[in-house]
Amino acid sequence: QVQLVESGGGLVQAGGSLRLSCAASGRIFRVNDMGWYRQAPGKQRELVAGITSGGRTNYADTVKGRFTISRDNAKNTVYLQMNSLKPEDTAVYYCNADLWEYSSDYAEYWGQGTQVTVSS
Repeated sequence: QVQLVESGGGLVQAGGSLRLSCAASGRIFRVNDMGWYRQAPGKQRELVAGITSGGRTNYADTVKGRFTISRDNAKNTVYLQMNSLKPEDTAVYYCNADLWEYSSDYAEYWGQGTQVTVSS
């Protein structure tokens, strides 16, 4: 069984910073793409940032220049450094990973979500 466990959310004032972490554990053979999504109340879940196993990144236009995604392949962990936070960044942030399991299954997994609240 594979789990994605997130940490690092919380309450911060506008202009502040937070760092999210997400560790994948279980019977994992290899993690492929990883990413962060977010969902604000009444809105659809949207991609915030993604990173391939080779380190190629992509970002939503709304976070470019403020957020940085990175990963530690040895730890199967992905990070999201969020700077210059705005109230509109308030949402539940979800970690996502596409990975190969030792059973030879290829599957997509989601974390449980972590709340990020930015006060004005």
